[in-house]
Amino acid sequence: MSRERQDDLPQDEFEDEEDTLPAPEAALALAEAAPGALKAGIEVIQQFAKHLPNRPGVYRMFDRAGEVLYVGKAKSLKNRVTSYARGMAHTNAVARMIAETANMEFVTTGTETEALLLESNLIKQLRPRYNVLLRDDKSFPYILLTGGEHDAPAILKHRGSRHRKGDYFGPFASVWAVTRTIDALQKAFLIRTCSDSFYENRTRPCLLFQIKRCAGPCTGEISIPDYQALAGQARDFLSGRSSAVKQLLSARMQVAAEELEFEKAARYRDRLAALSAVQAGQDINTQGVEEADVFAIDEQAGQFCVEIFFFRNHQNWGNRALFPRADRSLTPAEVLASVVAQFYDDKPPPRLVLLSHPVEEIELIGQALTARAGRKVEVAHPKRGERADLMAHAVKNAREALARKLADNAGQTALLATLGAAFGMETPPRRVEVYDNSHIMGTNAVGGMIVAGPDGFVKNQYRTFNISTDTIAGDDFGMMREVLTRRFAKLAREEGIALSPHPEGGAGAAVSKDAPGGDEAVTIALGETPDDASQGETPPKKARKAPKPRKDEDGFPSRPDLVIVDGGKGQFTAALKIMKELGASDIPLVAIAKGEDRNAMRETFHMEGREPFKMQPRDPALYFIQRLRDEAHRFAIGTHRAKRKRETMKNPLDEIPGIGPSRKRALLLHFGTVKAIQRAKLDDLMRTPGVNAATAKAVHDFFHDA
Repeated sequence: MSRERQDDLPQDEFEDEEDTLPAPEAALALAEAAPGALKAGIEVIQQFAKHLPNRPGVYRMFDRAGEVLYVGKAKSLKNRVTSYARGMAHTNAVARMIAETANMEFVTTGTETEALLLESNLIKQLRPRYNVLLRDDKSFPYILLTGGEHDAPAILKHRGSRHRKGDYFGPFASVWAVTRTIDALQKAFLIRTCSDSFYENRTRPCLLFQIKRCAGPCTGEISIPDYQALAGQARDFLSGRSSAVKQLLSARMQVAAEELEFEKAARYRDRLAALSAVQAGQDINTQGVEEADVFAIDEQAGQFCVEIFFFRNHQNWGNRALFPRADRSLTPAEVLASVVAQFYDDKPPPRLVLLSHPVEEIELIGQALTARAGRKVEVAHPKRGERADLMAHAVKNAREALARKLADNAGQTALLATLGAAFGMETPPRRVEVYDNSHIMGTNAVGGMIVAGPDGFVKNQYRTFNISTDTIAGDDFGMMREVLTRRFAKLAREEGIALSPHPEGGAGAAVSKDAPGGDEAVTIALGETPDDASQGETPPKKARKAPKPRKDEDGFPSRPDLVIVDGGKGQFTAALKIMKELGASDIPLVAIAKGEDRNAMRETFHMEGREPFKMQPRDPALYFIQRLRDEAHRFAIGTHRAKRKRETMKNPLDEIPGIGPSRKRALLLHFGTVKAIQRAKLDDLMRTPGVNAATAKAVHDFFHDA
């Protein structure tokens, strides 16, 4: 039998755990493990398939808890959904998905292209367990050239949603690439990089004007029309019209030289050199490919790596390696097609997208990207010429990136095993949480939590905790209690465990939310009723079982296997008490006390049921623990410094109710400084343009009421 197409085939995570997927003999093994499960799932699908239209659309599969299992598109909904119930030899992931299916939902679309766009959007939003999923936790940085909101545009680094007016250029693979490009553009076009508030409060040019990195529009060193012309040149250069910009600068340099204005000619020369540095400062640049994204995929040991190179304006704007979650049974071409469709769900595609493998639906993907961009987008698999050379380089990078990740994972797994053995754990921990606090004399106190797992530091799981003012300043034990209380109370809620206000067994005893007789209920699809839901009767409550660790879409548990706190016996006692109160007494807890003279090799460890102990100086577990502790310390310190900086730079006007950005700007433009606003009388405040009487009174009362 021929291989199913990628949109016929749901995907699951590539995990080595026994509880993630059934045995390779999918349908048979699953039927033996759970009698009737596969048959019940097929019956559910058959009932829905009876009434489906023969039209394009998107379908979603749900389990009994209402969680989305899979999102797929189809040229014909009826044919596609019916194929799941034909008893054919499904793969492991498909068989398990069918067995878990309890409900389905459908959306019809006008064309298959619209179905593909909707499918990628829903996958990004819902992150179904059986789809190919991108696992990149960082958004891509862009260059923003502001416009519309200010007469003097600024050039800025931008990441996240595009709420500001202006032109966005990118994506860049890294912040370093954005910083390097902006630095060169400052030299070439003298565009400001300061914030609007900094710009509006200048009375003399800043240092950037002195070193010829800014034209100085803030103090009138250049007229606004001339400055806007410079911004227009920068916009043209970033938009791909670099030749025209360089020809203009070259012509002006020659005219200045002929008129013996050598200093002016030298400035044009320096600007040309800066533009040349932007175009020549990368490892790979293109002559025949002006704007393209190059996607290359590699597979090793059942895992995939997609390497993406970004080319804009004949320049290499960097590359990024993505590691999608996908089932082992999928081909690289199938995974690549799904990754490309999802990648452009929240970013504009370039004019050309190059793929390392021939994809069956390459024309459909091109049509979908064209519809999304509003202009022609070509999707191609290059076989010769410069495009093929670029692809060969990208494939090589994908292979090397995946090899490095596999090697790192193997080393990290060995370290986790060593760590578990050092603390007497029966199995190696998969999720390790480390906590640390940071403050200065109790001010701006924050707590930090870092997470480590088989893939190293899991930074999208890091959390910060702003310590409340109720905690006594400088009380490290109280801070640790607050951080752990908030963390494990949230974990209890996620696992469906509510904390009883007056439990019999002590503070914080846990009660299951979904226990029979509770307020929450699960709706059973297709009219099924629970066996224990007899009329007028409340079934007896069962003893609460230990909650099964919840996992996110990547199979990484949300419940820690090991908790480490930075501190001595006092922190350990406080942390242990909280964890017992919140139903987390089964999680091993370790406290690390610094050694004598803060010696990094003589730490003392505290654990329940053991006397304080030390490790051998050359023990690999000790080095690993030091890495974990240092990362937690770095994260907590960085968060504390950022909070302290925000407090230092905080504008008193931000604390006044009803004062938004526009009114704050109006007050500052009228009075110049916050001190002047503070000294102003009510009549003066009322005469401020854009400020009404009620706002003026609120400002006056804020600064003058005792």
